[in-house]
Amino acid sequence: MKYRHLFFDLDHTLWDFDANAMETLTDVYRDMQLEAAGVNDFDAFCKHYLRHNAVLWDRYHNGFISAEDLKWKRMWRTLLEFKIGSEELARKMSGYFLEVLPTKQNLFPYTHEILQHLKEKEYRLHLITNGFEKTQWRKLDNSKLGQYFEEVITSETSNSVKPNKEIFEYALRITGAELQQSIMIGDNLDADIKGAINAGMDSIFVNHINADLKGIKPTYVITHLKELEEIF
Repeated sequence: MKYRHLFFDLDHTLWDFDANAMETLTDVYRDMQLEAAGVNDFDAFCKHYLRHNAVLWDRYHNGFISAEDLKWKRMWRTLLEFKIGSEELARKMSGYFLEVLPTKQNLFPYTHEILQHLKEKEYRLHLITNGFEKTQWRKLDNSKLGQYFEEVITSETSNSVKPNKEIFEYALRITGAELQQSIMIGDNLDADIKGAINAGMDSIFVNHINADLKGIKPTYVITHLKELEEIF
């Protein structure tokens, strides 16, 4: 086989972050009584949160903010949309969100099936994720995905973030993988695909949403996880 080590991203690639986040935001809104606090439109609350979350994750990927700032400021910025400037409330919402989110179990279709297929074919599976160490492990445990992966490389353990090549070099070192036998599989053109390119690694863009490639050239492009059977 050409590839021996398959490095997966987790959020938005296997674990359906948007679906799980929406369920968690529902819990946060209800349990923290945000309507009474002045957040009077749940749909607007979700829309603002997802927008600020995306912007701040991009800033985190590029090293402009810390993980701690990302965690609470996405809530703080969302509250500001409703003229609520409470850092205390934002931090409480962040803590509750991070506690509940990893308990959610929505996965993209065919996730367990493709991972089992690859394990049976004796590929060595690993994760490279910019997610937070404790949170990612809880997601893996609750969604029963941890059984498939030998190594889980997070930005916290590697002291780097995708798309920096250092996190990929750390992953190769930890797993004992050769670069030529390794491939990155993920949904994020910048973090996963450009990151792999930066490290000289082949890549598969999991294009669940038919996004524009923006001139970036992954080794393969798929729109459904089942298509991995055609590559491996």
